[in-house]
Formats: sequence, C-alpha cells, structure tokens
Amino acid sequence: MTQPQDIRIGIAHDKAFGFYYQDDLESLKNNGAELVFINTLHDQHLPDIDGLFIGGGFPESFLTELNANKNLRTAIHAAIDKGLPAYAECGGLMYLARSINWKDQSYEMCGVIPADIQMYEKPQGRGYTRLQETNQHLWGAIQSDQEIMAHEFHYSGLVNPDENLQFAYQVKRGHGIDGHNDGIIYKNLLASYTHLRDTNINHWTKRFTTFVRNHKHSAGAKQ
Repeated sequence: MTQPQDIRIGIAHDKAFGFYYQDDLESLKNNGAELVFINTLHDQHLPDIDGLFIGGGFPESFLTELNANKNLRTAIHAAIDKGLPAYAECGGLMYLARSINWKDQSYEMCGVIPADIQMYEKPQGRGYTRLQETNQHLWGAIQSDQEIMAHEFHYSGLVNPDENLQFAYQVKRGHGIDGHNDGIIYKNLLASYTHLRDTNINHWTKRFTTFVRNHKHSAGAKQ
C-alpha cells in the first residue's frame, strides 16, 4: 500500500552521484517520501527537505566542480550539523568527508565526516558483504542476530579518521571502512561504503523514511 507523501527527501542526482536502484527510489516514494533531486555540481542551496540521501557514483571524476560549489557544501554541512537525517553510500560518504586526495592533489569536500578520503589504484573493497548491526544504528532495531546482505565497490579508503568514530555495522564479510566496521554515525547521519538494497530481510527504505518522519514530527513538536 502506497503511503501519502508527507516528507521530502533530497536525492543527490547528477553526473557525480548516479548509482541508485530505481525500485528503491520507488519504494521511498511508496513509503511517503516526495523525492527532491539535487545537483551537487550546480545547485547553490539545499531545498526545503526533511531528509537527504547521497548515493554512490564517481565524485573523484568531478572533484574540481564539487570543490568549487562551496555554497552547497557549506549548506549540507550546516544542515547535518543541525540534525538533518541523512544517508550516504560510498560516493556520498566520500563527498561528506573533509577532503578527497587523488593524484597528489587534495580537494576540500563537505567536512561532515571527521576523516579524509584517499584514492588508490586498486579496489579497497569489492564484492558481496555481510553486516551485523550494532546498537549505534539510527533506524530502529532489526533482529539482533540478523545479518544484512549487501555489496561494495570502492577504490578509496579513509585516512586520518577521528579515533572516536561510531559505527552502525560490524563487517562479517567484506571491507567496509577498515575491514571490521562500516556505517559511520554522526548525529542523524549514517554513511557507509556498503550499498544497500531494499529486501524482505532489510526494508531499509521504510526504516529510513520512518526515521525521517519521526524526526520531523519531533522537531515540529519542539517548536
């Protein structure tokens, strides 16, 4: 059953960020989200949104353009710092870090995640993953012993991370952030190298939209 659209979720969708499963986007809409597409290369401001999803892609191919759009980077940093619910996968995680380093050059990014990104010649994580959620996860619990099946493919890794990072997942198979953990938690942001797919085992789109909706209602009640 399709739920009336009562929340607005921004989707970074442009040449830098284009890896999305269409049926997952449809599932977000079916769970009550109006999708508001954002061009990270050209848009100067965030639209009026209740949540943000920055998917995978190739930000390393558009570093000059992403770096040049400081207005949007600053707006994203400020919004997440103020508690905007956000989810980022792989390329989205890279964009939210302090910087991306590639070919002996460093490009400032959003600075939300207290770490830098280093590009490598060989994949740092590739293939299917198995994850188990920690009690730090933001979106409400699933069965404590239930493993999440997903996948990753990235040529980058975190360097200079804050030693107090909190993680949503323990990696049972794959690499994730450091071979043991994935899913960085910062306020209401979850950012991982893992790409999720909405399945019967993990309806992540419903969990995320519920999280966004609950935050919207909670924030409204405090006003």
